[in-house]
Amino acid sequence: MCGIVGIRHFNKTLNESYDSALLLKMTNLLRHRGPDSNGIWFSPSKQCAFGFRRLAIIDLSEAGNQPMQTDDGNVTIVFNGEIYNYLTLRKELIEKGYKFRSRTDTEVILNGYKEWGLDVVKRISGMFAFVIWDEHNQLLFGARDRVGKKPLYYFYDDEIFIFASEIKSILIHPRVQKNVNFKEIPNYLNFGISSNRNTLFENINKIPPAHFFTLDVNRDFKLRRYWNPFALGKNEKISENEAVEEILRLLRQAVKDRMMSDVPFGVFLSGGIDSSLNVALMSELMTRPVDTFTVGFKELEKYNELYYARTIVNLFKTNQHEILIDSDDAFEVLEELVWFEDEPNADPVCIPLFFLSKLTRESGTIVVQVGEGSDEQFVGYPWLLRDFKFYHNIWKPFDSLPTPIKRSLFYLSKPIFSKIKQYLPLDFIRRSAYNEEYYWSGTPIFPPSELEVILNHQPKYFSHIPWQYVNNLLSEAKNLNSSLDFLQWVLFVEISQRLSELLLMRVDKMGMAHSIEARVPFLDYRLIEFTMSLPQKLKVPNGRTTKYLLKKAAERILPKEIVYRKKQGFWAPISEWLRNEWFDFACERISNSNLLRKISNLEYINIMLQEHRKSKKNYGFKIFTLLNLALWYDRFFSNERLY
Repeated sequence: MCGIVGIRHFNKTLNESYDSALLLKMTNLLRHRGPDSNGIWFSPSKQCAFGFRRLAIIDLSEAGNQPMQTDDGNVTIVFNGEIYNYLTLRKELIEKGYKFRSRTDTEVILNGYKEWGLDVVKRISGMFAFVIWDEHNQLLFGARDRVGKKPLYYFYDDEIFIFASEIKSILIHPRVQKNVNFKEIPNYLNFGISSNRNTLFENINKIPPAHFFTLDVNRDFKLRRYWNPFALGKNEKISENEAVEEILRLLRQAVKDRMMSDVPFGVFLSGGIDSSLNVALMSELMTRPVDTFTVGFKELEKYNELYYARTIVNLFKTNQHEILIDSDDAFEVLEELVWFEDEPNADPVCIPLFFLSKLTRESGTIVVQVGEGSDEQFVGYPWLLRDFKFYHNIWKPFDSLPTPIKRSLFYLSKPIFSKIKQYLPLDFIRRSAYNEEYYWSGTPIFPPSELEVILNHQPKYFSHIPWQYVNNLLSEAKNLNSSLDFLQWVLFVEISQRLSELLLMRVDKMGMAHSIEARVPFLDYRLIEFTMSLPQKLKVPNGRTTKYLLKKAAERILPKEIVYRKKQGFWAPISEWLRNEWFDFACERISNSNLLRKISNLEYINIMLQEHRKSKKNYGFKIFTLLNLALWYDRFFSNERLY
């Protein structure tokens, strides 16, 4: 796990005496991602330059430092992540005559590119963001892993292409003008994060998950998808027992693959089924106790899962580490979090994850396995089950009504639902009335019907931006699978947006803030392909049980007390904090935010704040989303210095 940056110039050659100082500054801004070593490199043609910060995990010697080159000096790479099948590929390449100077997975990608070209990205399995410079062809080639566990941002104009692991490194380049991308604000307010191609900074974009790019000598930038999660088709004939057996086999292999490390490793343990399975399967492969790490809250016990976590600790005799935090602890790091996040992430779990990562690093552990990705494959969130039933029982009959009737119902119900601030059910009616897709990924924070109210200083089309984005995702899914069913669509959009850009980014950014690497066994691409091929009747056979298949698999390993406990979810008590200790702070920062004063209906927001304070409504998540946006703007736009 590392930090990478790079510059590709077109109109001039890079000046090593000037540009090396700038490149070093851009690189060192990522020191938290790689505290062990750094390096910068300029191509012989002076058209390309790379910077690198290293967190040493495999081959701790200097032979693993980057930027790394092939023996002939023609191909150079900077790489962030881990390749879990690198030993198999290394053996194959050695048999083809390739020489290796290190034991790293980086060198496997490097020689793999020489052997397979762009197809190397299809051969590797892991989490990664890498960029390669091919001097002979004057070609820049880069990729982001299949699910988006590692970020890769870029800026591109007619003179220069700049990339980095974090946006802040791009922002300090003098070619880049720092402006708000106002068209992404509706996506942030709806989804809690920007879309998977753009950011809240104008002209700074993302390489989407499962995509690679090429940039040739003619400045032709191409972005292509290389992975299809529906690759196995639909397995209608598989039995429940066969599915459970295969899930366990694939998960065991995924956990085993992610235990490769030359530094200490452990597990983030919440006490839920996902993290508990990680502990159980890791314990099968270890002769020493597993190091486990758990965070809880000093007050507000209902948010704690410590009882269940300690049950797993006692069952598998782990080496447990715990940290308890309160509102004061969390408050102290609020403004620090937005710096590490780069752009606001509305998920309050960033707070406990920040402290959990800090505890992990201070214990001497560098690598952890985490449980993200299970809910998206096994229908684990309660709203997924709710929406599955609602879609089949209510939406489809309603959606079959003539459009004029549906639109009449929408306009008749709009003043009623708006008055009582029930914008989500109103939005469901609006979606059908205007022939939009029912499912949009998770539960919207501010659905479009409410965006019309809160963004009343912006053009009306702003409220439709989330739908345009969802429609693009739907087109992409249908191109990959022409026989897409409702549940496959739901899981595709969850994996493509909420999982990759919200959940995995919180894991990456909070972990990297403390220089630890997080690995995600449930997101092994072979497991995803298998679960995507399973029919709806296996995933939701009774319409009542979340994670039905995973629970059947877990029964063979974990106590039923853990497997069938009520889902609590990893969260933070922001509603209580924003109603009490943080209320004045939130009011002041939101109402005085230059950004929110410009774009939003502050009167509406103030009513929301007051109703939350008086416990008339629970607007904690909405307020936290707005507060995060205000703090982000203050940190990146009201401050002249970025470092």
